[in-house]
Parts: sequence; structure tokens; C-alpha cells
Amino acid sequence: MEESSAESFLSTWHVIMFAAAILFGILAIAQFIYHKVKVGSLSDYKEKYDYIRENEIRNYQRAFLFLAIGIACIINTYGMGTMKFHPVWFFVRIFMGIAGAVLVGYIAQLILQYYYPTPLHKKLRKLRYAPRINPENGKKMRLLGEHEEDVHLEEGMQAEENIFSVDYDVWVDESTGYTKIEKYPGHLDALQCGNCGFYTLKVIREEITKPPTADEDGELIKHYECEYCKSIRATAFHIVRDVNRAYGPHDHFYKSPDGVSMVRIEVITHDGERRIYEFQGVEQAEKFLQEISA
Repeated sequence: MEESSAESFLSTWHVIMFAAAILFGILAIAQFIYHKVKVGSLSDYKEKYDYIRENEIRNYQRAFLFLAIGIACIINTYGMGTMKFHPVWFFVRIFMGIAGAVLVGYIAQLILQYYYPTPLHKKLRKLRYAPRINPENGKKMRLLGEHEEDVHLEEGMQAEENIFSVDYDVWVDESTGYTKIEKYPGHLDALQCGNCGFYTLKVIREEITKPPTADEDGELIKHYECEYCKSIRATAFHIVRDVNRAYGPHDHFYKSPDGVSMVRIEVITHDGERRIYEFQGVEQAEKFLQEISA
């Protein structure tokens, strides 16, 4: 009686795992197709750029997650219809299924974290600099250079560009004067100022008001000043004993001025980590070096 019950449980388990494997396989494919259809439905290059930048890796992570779960389920159908129930074998197979899913997920994460950013970077670059079309007459627009675009930008926008927190592309139809301004993230992080609303709030000074000890966190005060409206603020942060500060690379592109295709700068942080920054102009690179050395 007990053997019959165990065999019945095993048979039901196999059916559930097989159905789940198909379900999660379909979900993985559906997630991938959904992303491609969504991207294809966006006709505006800037909208497509923003969607891909914010969602592509996240959507692919979901697809790989569904795939990993499906693989775990399919592994748990091994021996379906031929093997009898045995507790040790049953739990070993569950463990192997989980191990298979973790392996697939780990490999996928490595690909998305270390390999995929490079082709994604190229894809975003292509979208950013693809010729824009004037919706009023269908003519191609021209991307203005750094020395030309300031006349179209507000003072706050220029301040954002000057501290590399935001970069603006200005496209103009010279036959009609139609102008389109697009906003992109810059090389250096800056916060949004609560007073003027521009992303020009930078750290100007840091002070440790309470050093950390073996038993208690310390306290760090960061003093901010807006580069545009000059408003100031201070924020307190906890300092723990083993903090590994890592400043991530902000790998974005700038427009190419006269005669220079690219300037590459390698920065080595205090903990020995190397960061690569790319610019398409000597002037932008020089201003960047002045900012990070200030």
C-alpha cells in the first residue's frame, strides 16, 4: 500500500515538473519576444534609447530566470516512467535540479554583467546618434556641436553639462529652425537641486563628525552646493567599519568636436580599481579631469 502511494506521488510529481518545465520555457520565450516587440514598437530613437537602457538587461534577467526554473523542473523529470520512488534518489535529483538552475542563472548573470554591456553600449550609441527626422516635414536634422548648442540651452542646462551630470543633444532642422533637445546621463553623478530643479547639486566638502569604532558606526557629513543657484545643504551618512566604496563607471558618449574621434581616460580609484572613461573631444576630457581632481 505504501509503495503504491509512493509511486502515485512520484507519477504526479513528474507530471507537475514536466508541465512546469513547459510553462517556464514558454514564459522565458514570451519575455524575450515581449521585449523585442516593445522595442520594435517605439519609433522615436530617444524613446527606444531610454527603454533599452532602463529595461533590456532587466528583461533578459527575467527571461533567464524563467529558463533556469524550467531547467530545474526538467531535471526533476529524469527517469520519468522508468524509475521507482526512493527518498535518497528523489532528494538528490531535487538538489541536482536546483544546482542546474543556479548554474544557468550564474552564467547568465556573468554574461549580462560583464559581456553584454559592451554590445549594449554600441547599440545605445547607434540609437543616440542616428539622424533625427523633423516630424513636420520629414527632413533630416543636424546634430549641433558643443560650441553651437549652448544658444539653445537654458543656463541651468549648461550648468548640468559643465559638471558632467547631464548631457544634452541638440538637433536642428536648418531649413525651418525646428529644434529638438534630448537629455542623456553624464559622466559624473550630481543630485537634483531642490531649489532650482536642475541636476547640479555636487559634494563640495566631507567631514567625519564621529569616527567609526569596533562597536559603533561613525558619521560622515556631506556638504552640497548647487552649481547653478548656489543653494547649499548637508546630509549625514553612517560609516561602518568595513566599507568598500566603489565608484561605478559611467560609460556614456559625448559628441565629436573638430578633428578628434575619441579620448580615452583610465582612472585608478583609491582601492586600485581601474575605470575607463571615453570622450569625443579634448575639451570635454580636460573639463572631466578638472572635475574629478577638484
